[in-house]
Amino acid sequence: MAKALIIYATRTNQTKTIAEVVGEGIRLEGAEATVVSVGDFEKQKLNPEDYQALVLGSATYHGEMIQTMKTLLFALEKFNLEGKVGGSFGAFGWSGEAPGRIYDTMKNIYKMDMVSGPLTLKSASLGGGVKMSQDYGRDIAKKASK
Repeated sequence: MAKALIIYATRTNQTKTIAEVVGEGIRLEGAEATVVSVGDFEKQKLNPEDYQALVLGSATYHGEMIQTMKTLLFALEKFNLEGKVGGSFGAFGWSGEAPGRIYDTMKNIYKMDMVSGPLTLKSASLGGGVKMSQDYGRDIAKKASK
């Protein structure tokens, strides 16, 4: 069974909600999903190499990703993530750059096998956000289970 690790950084819990719904989509496809904040990832000393998929999410705040996610991106360089399935997501108020920057880092620096593109939402509950988040999780699980 494929396993996915979802790590998020949030300000107002919108990105946390998206992370949980992406995890739900992964589980609907029969894969395992572990959803943790950046802080819990560090406390639990989880190893992303133990998972077939890694999904990272951050809110965009003043055009930037949350600092804890930026720090985590540097820390993840020490792991061998090449070829693992990846995805990125995040909530935003008006600009939404963070998920794209995370996606590009995962694809170009870590050399991960990324899903179609980043998932960028104002909220998981607006404009079909729940379905889009679940579908994103399903896509990750399908790719990781191959």
